[in-house]
Amino acid sequence: MTQIFDNPADFADEALDGFVAANRGYVARVDGGVVRSTEVPSGQVALVVGGGSGHYPAFAGLVGPGLATGSACGNMFASPAAGQVYRVAKAANAGGGVLLSYGNYAGDVLHFGQAQLRLNAEGIETRTVTVTDDIASAPIEQLEKRRGIAGDLTVFKIAGAAAEAGLNLDDVERLAIKTNYRTRSLGVAFDGCTLPGAKDPLFHVPAGQMSLGLGIHGEPGISEHPMPTASELAELLVTKLLADKPEDAGDRVVAIVNGLGTVKYDELFLLFGKIEKLLSAAGLTVVEPECGELVTSLDMSGLSLTLLWLDDELEQYWAAPADTPAFRKGSMSPRAPRTEAAIDDAETADVEQPTPAAAALGRQAVAILAQVRDVVVEHEEDLGKLDAIAGDGDHGIGMRRGVDAAAAASEGAEGASVARVLTAAGEAWSERAGGTSGALWGSAVIAAGLSLGNRETYTSEDAAAAVRDFVRAITELGKADPGDKTMVDALLPFRDTFLTELDGGTPVDRALAVAAAAAESAAAKTAELRPLKGRARPLAEKSVGHPDPGAVSFGLIAARISHFIDSQLATASSAAAAGNGAQA
Repeated sequence: MTQIFDNPADFADEALDGFVAANRGYVARVDGGVVRSTEVPSGQVALVVGGGSGHYPAFAGLVGPGLATGSACGNMFASPAAGQVYRVAKAANAGGGVLLSYGNYAGDVLHFGQAQLRLNAEGIETRTVTVTDDIASAPIEQLEKRRGIAGDLTVFKIAGAAAEAGLNLDDVERLAIKTNYRTRSLGVAFDGCTLPGAKDPLFHVPAGQMSLGLGIHGEPGISEHPMPTASELAELLVTKLLADKPEDAGDRVVAIVNGLGTVKYDELFLLFGKIEKLLSAAGLTVVEPECGELVTSLDMSGLSLTLLWLDDELEQYWAAPADTPAFRKGSMSPRAPRTEAAIDDAETADVEQPTPAAAALGRQAVAILAQVRDVVVEHEEDLGKLDAIAGDGDHGIGMRRGVDAAAAASEGAEGASVARVLTAAGEAWSERAGGTSGALWGSAVIAAGLSLGNRETYTSEDAAAAVRDFVRAITELGKADPGDKTMVDALLPFRDTFLTELDGGTPVDRALAVAAAAAESAAAKTAELRPLKGRARPLAEKSVGHPDPGAVSFGLIAARISHFIDSQLATASSAAAAGNGAQA
């Protein structure tokens, strides 16, 4: 078990700090992870990888020439927050665009997706390729639902080599997609792993048994089997992977035997020898294999086999040189160090002075977020009870954590443009609330801020654009449709009503009031629906007759914002009237 630490809560950050201290010739620390400490040619595509900590060499150990440009590093087995991904990508960007790549896990998809939306909105062209190599997690006809395990390495290596060769973002993305499609993995565990500070492993495998199809986050396998001999294990892994091979598979493969934490190298080598013989007997040529710890899971006792079916193009990039703290291949020319000032400048680029109008709107945003905090606090307990009917009961507390952080962050940014205020608030909301709700609200608040920007003047058209972008961030990231019984069922009526009212000449404040009423009405009507998305879906029948908590909280927030703006306008009108009376 993991024994060397002071405070378990600080384990991931302190381990990353120590990793950087031991590898300053390769990596530099930035807020959210690491980037290369050596120069990156201008115009080169930046490959940004990442995920939870606890998987070394993945992910920070794969940052260096010929491989990743940066790595976003979350807590133990937890996705990095969207703000972390964004900041790492900003620091890694060399002007050629960014490719994000990571294992296909729900939290990573949400938070990397949120960062991608923000980067694209700022003009940094960003694409994503998720790794889906684990054959145990979904059937072959549902390849897109598979999770990523040790196949991360093949996708990252070929995408990184393509970027190093100067290929453009389209081609780097294409090669990453192609590599992912041609990669298959399967893992086994002999016992579970133990998180820092925990007394027991996340799971146990019964004595004399082996768990087949494990993940890399402490998940147990999908089935248990009697402990095999090495020859039997090699036969099992090879047979299952060959049965799942891609349609256009050739006869040249990369084979990777990956140790998950405590299986000794001698055992891995012994197994690899047997696997290599089986692959040769199947008519396959093994090309530049790897055998060792490449994507681990703390102290898990287990291993995986990965096969990548090559073609001439992929083989070229798999064989290309790479030089990182944990993965080296071939020989690369020395790289000049990147100065700390250059890294800092990349992280803080595009800071601008606010216009008077943007600063005034920023102050308004601070006041509105304080109102949002108040209404969430007022209804926190009720939202939690509503969520507990068919969920885990944390919607109220999650919203409270998120909006507390957002309001505090906005107050810290007061005086900046509305774009900066809402960006700070959205980042804080996402990072503090966590989960799906935190990612969606954080993304939407940031999108609205970026839409409003730093203009000299603002009109009702800007309000319409901000609402459209707020909604688009949630629908694109959350993938929910009307009728799925989610926040979207209140959000879309709000948007449509608001835009219709504005098109008819209604002032923004009155359009907001009508739209908020529509949102509250639509939220109440979700009681008639059966959930098709989210955590309530498995308990769909229990949910019927009760409104969706996400839709309800959105309706409450929309109504409070409308009431607050009405009260401000009334106060301003009274003050103006009093002033006119005094002049008379």
